[in-house]
This record gives sequence, C-alpha cells and structure tokens, in this order.
Amino acid sequence: MTTVAIVVPFVWLAWLVLTEWVPMFPLNDLAPGNLRNRLVAASMNYPIPLLIAGGVALHQTWSLVTATVISGLVIVGHVQSWWLPYFGVSSAAQRELYRADYARTLKILPTEGRDVVIDVQHMVVGVISVVMLVTTLTATLTA
Repeated sequence: MTTVAIVVPFVWLAWLVLTEWVPMFPLNDLAPGNLRNRLVAASMNYPIPLLIAGGVALHQTWSLVTATVISGLVIVGHVQSWWLPYFGVSSAAQRELYRADYARTLKILPTEGRDVVIDVQHMVVGVISVVMLVTTLTATLTA
C-alpha cells in the first residue's frame, strides 16, 4: 500500500498538469486570459502532491501523519472550492472565477439554477483526491 500511496499523488499532479496546460476543450478551457490564474494555481497546487508522496516515502510517523493531514486538507479545499459553491455557498469571487475560467467546460451535473457547477475536470480531481487520502491514511495506519 505504501507504493500506491506514493504513486497516487503523482497521478493527481499529472492530471493537474495535463488539464491546466494541454488544450482539451471542452474538458478544459485554456483561454489566453486565464494564464495568470493557471500559473498561480500551479504554484500553489503542484508542491502539495510532492509533499504527500515525500511524507509517505520517508515512512516516519511524523511524515506519514503530515502527509495524511495534507491529504485531508486537499479534500477540504476541494469541497470548499467546488461542492459548497455548487450547493449555493459561494462568494462573489468564486462565481466570477467560475464564469471567467470554467463556464464553458464539460459538466455532467445539472446546471439549472446553479451559480457554480463542478466540471468533469474537477470531478476527476476530487476522485483522485479521495483515493489519495484513503491510500495515505492506509499507509499511515499500517506503518
């Protein structure tokens, strides 16, 4: 399980890199106007899976616990960024970012009456995030 817990964060990172830099409309919308937002997101998000994988690879109690906490924070951030806004708890800044960067991307959830709708690109991020938390937690509990 430790190997899987090390690999999954790299899968998460690869998905982010793929969807943030390789044009695949309508899965993503890489308009020139959102380059700055993508660079900021990359600088904040890309170190996270490296810290998680590194924490699991060190296989020390403190590093495993830290990796698990970071994985949990990824889930919290995902819920705060996408699921709460989908269910109506969103700020004006979130709604504006959604309109600017994600309004044209592929969605499978109902959009009627929603200011923010999680797209397929970010649903996959959410699924990988849950797998990352479960594998990291399992590696921590079995250490």
